[in-house]
Amino acid sequence: MNGNREHSPQEIADHLRKRIRRGELKPGTRLPTQAKLEEEFGAGRGAVRKALTTLRAEGLLSNATKGSPPTVAKRPVAVETEPQPTLVGLAPRLEAAFAVPDVRLDAVCLTAETLMWSMDAPTRLIEMGRVHPRSVEARILLPSQELKLLYPAPADGWGQDEEIDAAVHDRSMTQHTAQLRVLSQHFLRLKNRGEFPVSASFRVVENTPYSKVYLLNRTEVLLAHYTIEEREEEIEGKKRLLWDASGTRSTLFAFNKDYGARDVQFIDDTQSWFDALWEHVGSDYLTV
Repeated sequence: MNGNREHSPQEIADHLRKRIRRGELKPGTRLPTQAKLEEEFGAGRGAVRKALTTLRAEGLLSNATKGSPPTVAKRPVAVETEPQPTLVGLAPRLEAAFAVPDVRLDAVCLTAETLMWSMDAPTRLIEMGRVHPRSVEARILLPSQELKLLYPAPADGWGQDEEIDAAVHDRSMTQHTAQLRVLSQHFLRLKNRGEFPVSASFRVVENTPYSKVYLLNRTEVLLAHYTIEEREEEIEGKKRLLWDASGTRSTLFAFNKDYGARDVQFIDDTQSWFDALWEHVGSDYLTV
């Protein structure tokens, strides 16, 4: 490949990953020997081993033994037999995502609540020494604190009662700030360990999200629609009807590049959508 140019471990992993996902290397078949891969990519034994380690961490290779090449892993049928509520399903997916060498987490959400609770799982695994990422980078998009959200909002709309409007907005922003502080602490704990680089950036957008989206390592998308409902709550000493959204109970649907061509396209398109929002719509808010 490419004449005499030596390929990096990342490039080798990318080439082999594409072959696996295109079906050129089918589940259950063995990869070429390390010697053949070294010759093909013009790389040393160390670069090839690092590439294979990355693919094993992603779950694409299995049955690796010291004396023989690894085999292509069988594709998973599903993350779970049944979709789960977001608060139940997100933590184990984050655990799996943080087991790869270079962790990439992108998210669009209404609040930081679900991610705040779910990040405790991978943080503890790292602190216990059970997983050893090489780097962690997170980018999280949230609504602007200046925005009057579609939910929670007074059921009869904003602008009917200034006192109620202020009370609903202030309470919502107080909750958001507290959740964001706790979520930031998870990344700060990892960063303060000094074992690997950690970056967590938060940006805000001027809109209320209708769904929450988590992109894990550019290979998996988790999607849940906010469940919007009317509820009664006491505000300023009076019972008031609000439109509000539940995110923790929303059903979480998983898309994975190992599931086939349709998922590959959906994940790539979703990643491009997020990247555009991040670069051209979001405004800097906080960096850990």
